[in-house]
This record gives sequence, C-alpha cells and structure tokens, in this order.
Amino acid sequence: MSLVSTANGRAAGVPPVGFTPKTLAFLRALERNNRREWFHARKDRYEIDVRAPMVALVERLAVDLPAFAPDLVASTRVSIYRPYRDTRFSSNKTPLKTNVAAVVPHRLLGKHEGAGFYIEVAPHHVWYGGGMYMPTPPQLHLVREHIAAHHRRFARIVGSPVFRRTFGALEGSRLQRVPRGFPADHPAAEFLKFRQFLAACERPAEFATTPGFYRTLLEAWRRLAPLVEFLNAPLVEGLRTGSLGHAWRDE
Repeated sequence: MSLVSTANGRAAGVPPVGFTPKTLAFLRALERNNRREWFHARKDRYEIDVRAPMVALVERLAVDLPAFAPDLVASTRVSIYRPYRDTRFSSNKTPLKTNVAAVVPHRLLGKHEGAGFYIEVAPHHVWYGGGMYMPTPPQLHLVREHIAAHHRRFARIVGSPVFRRTFGALEGSRLQRVPRGFPADHPAAEFLKFRQFLAACERPAEFATTPGFYRTLLEAWRRLAPLVEFLNAPLVEGLRTGSLGHAWRDE
C-alpha cells in the first residue's frame, strides 16, 4: 500500500489515525496527579482518550509497515507499553508513566531485542524514531563486526541526505576509544565506538493531534528502515548460526 493512500492515516473505509487534545489533557493531568487512586478513578477516560488512539495507530501500522519494513511487527499485544512503571530499582516512586508509547520490534528478536521503531506521546512532546537502544554485549559485538565489514554501506545509510534531513546525525552513547578487537585506525572507528544506534525526531505534543501526524511518522520510519534492517541483519544471522550466544568479549 502506498503512502499516498494513507496520507492522513486513512485508506478506503479506515478512519483517521491520530491523537486528540483530550489525549494531551489526560496526560498533563496525570503528570500533576501521578497517584494510583487518581488514575484508577479515571481509568475509563484513559482507555478512551489515551489507549484507544494508540491501539488504532498500531493497527494501522500493521497494515502499512509491511510495504517497507516487512520483518517488523506492529501488534496491539506486543507493541503498546503498559501505563504502570516498574519502581523497584528506581528512586522515582511515581507509579505511572505520563506518556503513551509503542515499540515495533523485529519479529524474530523480541520486544526489547535488536533494532526497531518507537513512538512516544507525552504531555509536552512527541518523540518518534528508533534504532537499537540497549543491545546486549553479544549483540553489540555482532553489530560492530557487521559495521566493520560493511562500513561503506553503513556510512551511506546514516550519511544520506534524506536521513540527515530527517534525523540529523546518528545518536547514542559511545566509548572514548575503539573497542578491543578492532584496529584504532579502522575506517569505521567512530561508528565502532557507539554503544547505542539511535535516530529520532522530537516535536511539541500538539503535533500528535494534527492531520499530518501519521503521514509524517510513517515517512520518518520509512527513511529509518535501512538502518534498522542493517543493525538487525547480524543478529538474525547469529540466531540462525547459533553464534549469538558466544560472541561476547570485554570492551
């Protein structure tokens, strides 16, 4: 299905996809009243004004993403995050997330494995993009080997004019030095230092309520898809060959 047919999140017989001012009003009220009893008393409004628009978005993505990211899965069961925070190891004990978010992972790598897409609507911003957020040491090593072996292709992806116009430069935490096992003068030395591989756009929260929101989101992810595919390729191969379980080495 072409992007033209879904320019405003709409195909034949499909309603528009997007959030509303009520979504933002609820999230901002939750930000001021982050208590379980407040939330539970208004759970029906959360379901209608916050979760339902995200469900509609993910269902629409399930139709449109296969055209350019067939290995990623948009599913209401997998993609949408729960509203409750895990406070066990956090100094912030507020019980609820003040955003509504979804992830689109690789179908073979799991929700928090590998590279994928991410969308978050918060009280004061919309964040959309993706990449690889927290690779395990074995995953990171395989990705670095893949970059080292195909550094020209990687540089073309993250240095292309359309990528840079959309996301700017590749982002993510990185090492001070080239990791062990790779020469310090490797042509991809700066890329090999990365521990995360992220690309993102951030806009005011009101952007999520505009008619062009879905079209813009879909186009950004279409431009991000080559990077996500590149990062996932060595992990999928590692699963196939069994090498993913023993590729770790110290940095």
